[in-house]
Order: sequence, then C-alpha cells, then structure tokens
Amino acid sequence: MNELELRIGSFRYDHTEALFDGSVTVEGVRRTTMSTAPIMIEVFEGILRGQAVDVSELGLTFFLRALDQGVPLVAIPAFPARVFRHSSVFVNTRSGINGPADLVGKTIGEFGVYGQDSGVWIKGILADEYGFRPERNRWVIGGLETPLPQGFEFTTHPHPGNVGIGFAPPDRTLADMLDRGEIDALFTSNVPQPFLDGSPNVTRLFPDYEPVERDYYRRTGNFPMSHVVVARRELLETHPGLARAIYTAFHDAKEAGAERYRKFRRLYQSPVMLPWANALMEENDRLFGEDWWPYGVSANWTALDTFLRYHHEQGLSARRWTVEDIVAGDLLDT
Repeated sequence: MNELELRIGSFRYDHTEALFDGSVTVEGVRRTTMSTAPIMIEVFEGILRGQAVDVSELGLTFFLRALDQGVPLVAIPAFPARVFRHSSVFVNTRSGINGPADLVGKTIGEFGVYGQDSGVWIKGILADEYGFRPERNRWVIGGLETPLPQGFEFTTHPHPGNVGIGFAPPDRTLADMLDRGEIDALFTSNVPQPFLDGSPNVTRLFPDYEPVERDYYRRTGNFPMSHVVVARRELLETHPGLARAIYTAFHDAKEAGAERYRKFRRLYQSPVMLPWANALMEENDRLFGEDWWPYGVSANWTALDTFLRYHHEQGLSARRWTVEDIVAGDLLDT
C-alpha cells in the first residue's frame, strides 16, 4: 500500500477541507490527490464512469442504482452531506396545500431524477409520518434554476410503473414553474431562488420547520444522510487495511472541522459570520451530544437502514439492501 497513489473525489466542505489542504492524509498511501467539481453530479460521474477517481463521495440513490447494475463499489461509512428534509418541500401559495394531507392529487416537481436523495428521504418521511403515497401524485422531473442538464445518462432511471412521471419542458425550470403555479409543490435539495427572493407565491410545506425536524430526530434518531463515501471493491481487496485508512482520514478531517467550531466558542463564534452561532452550538450539543455529525456504522445504522428501506419501498431498488450488504465488511465495527 505504500506505493499506492489514491485519487479521491469530494465536494470541498468544512469537514473535508483538511483532506484538501493536506493536514489530514490517508495513512500508508504514498500520495493522495483530491479533486472536486462545481456541481456534485460531476463528482458522482467520476466514480460511476470508472475513470477519474478511486474513492469518491456519491449520492446514496446513485450508489444503490450502481449496485443494482453490478458495479463493484462498496461504502465507507463516512457521510459528507446530510440535511433534515422537512424543510425541503416548497409549495405554491395558491395550490391549496396547507399541510401534508393536502399533497394528495397534486403535481410535484423533483430535481434531476425521480428518487433523488432528498426526494427519497422526504417521500419516506411523509409516508411514515403522514400516510403520503407518491402514486397519488403527478411528478415532473426537471432542473431547478436551469433547464434539466444533460449528463444523467451514466446512471439508470428506475421508477415504479404506477407512478405518473413526466418532464419539464426543455426551456423551463422547476423553480419558475413553482412560482407560476404550473406545479403545486417541489421536493428539492436546494432552496429555490423565488423563495430566496421573497416571492409571495412560494412557501415551505413546514414553515416553522426547525422544531418539526428536531422533534423528528428525538423520536427516530435519524439525521438524514444524502451522500456516502464509496471505493472500488477490487481496490480494497487488493490493499488490506485501505478501507479503514480511508475511513479514518475522512473521520479525522471531519473532526478537524468540528474542532474549529469548538474552539470558536471561546470567541463567541466571531470567526463565523453567523449571529448567535454559539446559541445554536449549545442547543445542538443538548440534542446531539458532542458529535453532531457522526461517522461510522453504529451511530448511523438506523438512518442508513431507513434510507435503504425507503429506496426499496419506493420502487427504486431491485432488492431490499441491508447495511451489511453495502458497507465494507471490516468497517462494520465502526
């Protein structure tokens, strides 16, 4: 392994910065090259096309679709992107949607593919908590702020036959269609620009989403992850110990980022342009404990297994995957 040159693809977050600046390295690897891209889909494409990188951050739904196609990838239980998803549903204010029950029969937009990571989570959460059934809706797939980009051909696009799915016109965006009332709701991973601009036509399904999401976490223990780190199975089999070395590097980079916030508490978080950030840190400590962004299997088993269940229930996986199926065997003890 000492002669191995490892190519890793990831977005540049505060919890991966130490990998990019070299202050955290993969132990036993001669050289690590980090790469990123302006949009996440380009990072995903690098590992799925089997050319650009050996290890990569990858959206969970893209990962599971690859596994269904026999692509030899395995998960390292580090989760670079995770967001509570009640806040990810936006509605047109003239649609008559005032709560989850009102979604029945409505036209809903979703970015990129049916079953994008954030969409899998919120459909599953709404199903568990409010009886939501996607087959009762009409679905429109498109781009959020620009027309749907080309480039999704590197993955499969399964969806259940009883769900009505169409596509936005090639010159239209979901954000604009929501603002104009051409779709009633939007399940999204990014906040639509009309909402940020203060459009009176767009609001959240859960306007006061934070207490709803905190209550959801208290009851379920799920902090929804969207992305996981994956590696080529052959690479890990050829280099025993590499899976743990990669996991440790991502974990240590995450801890380096978290430690900055812990140190900033002494300065009232003044290095961060976010008023009352200390109060947020204190509230999160009470809810999550000291590790509010956990890696490893044990701390994430329930949330990861919940996503695997949702993916299968929504007709997106050919089989009901388990955590043991997808995570590197020598990391199941993390």
